[in-house]
Amino acid sequence: MMGFFGRLFSKILAKAEPALSDAQPRDAAAIAALHAASFRRGWSDQEVEGLLIDRSVIAQRALIGRAFAGFIMSRVAADEAEILSVAVARSQQGRGLARQLLNLHLRRLAGLGVRTVFLEVDEHNTPAIKLYGRAGFREVSRRANYYPLAGGKTAAALVLRRDIG
Repeated sequence: MMGFFGRLFSKILAKAEPALSDAQPRDAAAIAALHAASFRRGWSDQEVEGLLIDRSVIAQRALIGRAFAGFIMSRVAADEAEILSVAVARSQQGRGLARQLLNLHLRRLAGLGVRTVFLEVDEHNTPAIKLYGRAGFREVSRRANYYPLAGGKTAAALVLRRDIG
């Protein structure tokens, strides 16, 4: 009987609307775990906590129920910002959560007086490239051999820009 209710609860959570809010230092472990699950070189809890207490860094998180589902983080310098990382839990991918986080984040950046946003993305990360393209980012540069891949190969980093001010 508990298996039935567990599956039912999981289905309800899967359809629940995400709660988006500012990330706090207490979110460091959850962000680090999601980052490590999403990227070749994950950030440690201490690295994330250091970023979250840095006054030049802003971050938002997404919760679905009590489950940590995603985050976005940028560093702001004058009227520019660089998106440092965006990640969504695999179980929540393909549902528009990254788009929601990005839209909220861009509004927050604009509210802080940011006029231009930059980011780097692996040239093979098609879902991310589509997300950023739909959000108005355009390629302005390419860094060859930037991301290490399996087998000693590398991928270029696409440098993308969006003006928001």
